[in-house]
Amino acid sequence: MVAEEALRLGPRPGVVGVSVTHTPRVIVSLLAVLKAGGTYCPIDPVFPAARQRTMLDAAQCRAEPAGESGPAAPGELAGMPTPSGAEPAYLLFTSGSTGEPKPVVTPRRAVSAAVCSLRDLFGLTPVDRVLQFASLNWDTCFEEILPALTTGAAVVFDDEAHSGSFPRFLRMVERERITVLDLPTAFWHELVRHLTESRAELPSCVRLLVIGGEAVGPDRLADWCALDTGRVRLVNTYGCTETTLVTHAVDLHGPRAPHWDLSAGVPIGRPLPHVLERIGGEGELLIGGPAVALGYRGLPTATEARFVTVGSGDGAARYFRTGDRVARSPDGLLVHRGRLDQEVKVRGVRVDPAEVEAQILGHPGVGAVAVAAVTVADRTTLVAYVVPRPHADPGTLAADVLAHLRTRVPGHLVPGRITVVPELAHTASGKVDRAGSHRRHATTARARAKETNDER
Repeated sequence: MVAEEALRLGPRPGVVGVSVTHTPRVIVSLLAVLKAGGTYCPIDPVFPAARQRTMLDAAQCRAEPAGESGPAAPGELAGMPTPSGAEPAYLLFTSGSTGEPKPVVTPRRAVSAAVCSLRDLFGLTPVDRVLQFASLNWDTCFEEILPALTTGAAVVFDDEAHSGSFPRFLRMVERERITVLDLPTAFWHELVRHLTESRAELPSCVRLLVIGGEAVGPDRLADWCALDTGRVRLVNTYGCTETTLVTHAVDLHGPRAPHWDLSAGVPIGRPLPHVLERIGGEGELLIGGPAVALGYRGLPTATEARFVTVGSGDGAARYFRTGDRVARSPDGLLVHRGRLDQEVKVRGVRVDPAEVEAQILGHPGVGAVAVAAVTVADRTTLVAYVVPRPHADPGTLAADVLAHLRTRVPGHLVPGRITVVPELAHTASGKVDRAGSHRRHATTARARAKETNDER
């Protein structure tokens, strides 16, 4: 199937936009684009049509069907040159402060380096069965798919993985004999709570549980360690889209984990073999090595700001400025100490609140807005505070803004709560103070939310 689809695409098809539904067919499309020498760009069909168009335009990609010249002949595809490691493998999007998504271009050498390290980190063998859980629109899915397939392991698709029911999820894991789970940290937090409160057990087939995307809650880690989970490797991972999949990892619990002193915080780990790391000014983590992305397509200023050259002459190397502040513990592990900017993780996806604010300001009834992140039940969610323009109806503005957003941005960029307020808090320099606005209006917002729920 892969060869047939590659022939249909033709040699060097450029950036190919693929509509990603949760089916094995998407993996065929991914491999076919790579085999044809193209650049894979996943587009989630549940995203609003306007967002999909923006992504397609920013990526400068064609639709999935064969090119204008028609399918290639078998000999033509077989005889074309093998793409170099510097050529793009895939293109994904991260949140941008301008209100538009930023297309990250990942080279083939980056994928090769990261996948090689992950195969060793996970200890994969052909008998493993890896659950495909992550959205096929995000790069986490590649760390489930590519290390497994290149090892000869099975990648398992099952709709019960996303049923919203932990009992169903656990039954599915046992039925499908899943050996490796790769879960968002927020989902793992809820799974741990379920196992603790219901006294359920993780199926005995699971040998490795990988988590990442958000900070690990020390209380949930303590709960996990108190369960009968000592046989299961619990591996915490860290990485950015711009540094390709996972760059740092550590065993938090299980047969390979030492006894942890978590007084300094839960570590994000040590660099994988292919990774170069530096700690720059203000404790910022810089990542170098072959897995660093080429940059943001069509955005030279943004690329120059985040991808920097450190050193000179033969010692010069290119690094990505992660924006994450870190510290090194006495045993050499890195511990996350927050962000240098305002970005947050929502559903494991990096979000710049400024992008959400820019989209909200596009509504004609909004005069000002502040978007903040809050933690509710171990999950990070967004809240928005909007100041109406004089002509706007404060009574309907929140619902109007919500409808406005749902036609323009994906779900992780839609705040869980929108509150209309008379004014925002500002810093001494006159800028909108997101945290201050939340502190000032959070009590009112919760009261309104409770009133709405009571009325229902």
